[in-house]
Amino acid sequence: MDDKFITLAHGAGGLKSRELVEEVMLPAFDNEYLRQMHDGAKLQMTNNIAFTTDSYVVQPLFFNGGNIGKLAVCGTVNDLAMTGAVPKYISVGMIIEEGFAIADLQKIVMTMKEAAAEAGVHIVTGDTKVVDKNKGDGIFINTAGVGEIIQGCDIAPQNVKAGMDVIASGYLGDHAATIMACRHNLQMPGTLKSDCAPLNKLVEKLLQEVPQIAVMRDATRGGAAAVLNEIAGQAGIGIIIDEDKIPVRKEVNGFCDILGFEPLYLANEGKFITFVDKKYTEKVLAVMHQSEYGKDACVIGETNDKAVNEVVLRTTIGGMRIIDMPAGEQIPRIC
Repeated sequence: MDDKFITLAHGAGGLKSRELVEEVMLPAFDNEYLRQMHDGAKLQMTNNIAFTTDSYVVQPLFFNGGNIGKLAVCGTVNDLAMTGAVPKYISVGMIIEEGFAIADLQKIVMTMKEAAAEAGVHIVTGDTKVVDKNKGDGIFINTAGVGEIIQGCDIAPQNVKAGMDVIASGYLGDHAATIMACRHNLQMPGTLKSDCAPLNKLVEKLLQEVPQIAVMRDATRGGAAAVLNEIAGQAGIGIIIDEDKIPVRKEVNGFCDILGFEPLYLANEGKFITFVDKKYTEKVLAVMHQSEYGKDACVIGETNDKAVNEVVLRTTIGGMRIIDMPAGEQIPRIC
């Protein structure tokens, strides 16, 4: 298209809107469902379904390891996967600010295309709105997704009992540290990048091999600390985490030391926490270690029936410290 920047006309529903859809969105998201160009998508589903929705307001829009578009697709895919579902279809709603560069929009939608292809999902319907300059901070994206529940699985916090292992799928805190470093121009090693990734293929394989998994939760806003506290409260159990077992990169540890953050509270966009009976732990780890997104998975603690509703950190020197539920957002606009 000839235009280089988004104008209010692109959101008016006329010729410019059609050009934006046909020349930017359709080439990226093209599939048999979207090609029908109805007001909604007609979907083919057979089993029980899971449904989720989320909105993305990250700042900056582009960062090492991804951008707002990759976050939007992976975030929705991962939320569905954590329910024990195979993600199938996604909707995409964009609120774009007048003056936004169409070249940047094209980068975002192409990244969304790549993420959806990796996850094996179709982007089947969507909407675009344009707001006045200085009213939208570039672009906001809303996604919703549906998936089919994997038969034979029962993923719920209430399944967690005392004596289970707690497993982290890999290094924690990469995403939040990357966003913060990029936002404030902090000099960090180029090896530090967001862990943003679609986890559904790993989770599907895991649930096929070990359907007895009690619950899974992706550690996004609030980090692992929020997930652990949520599960402890919902299941009515206690959790003890070992500090020396928590996987954190030295770059992230350095970031936390400088700015006073705790890695357990940092957001992730490609990591999840799993609770499983100890007799299945080795099998779970074996499956996870076969995947690029689970190769660093490890046991970080266990559940108990003593400190009910509490998460306790056993420090490297043998002390005990309560890990509270985050009271607020340590780093806002993270996803």
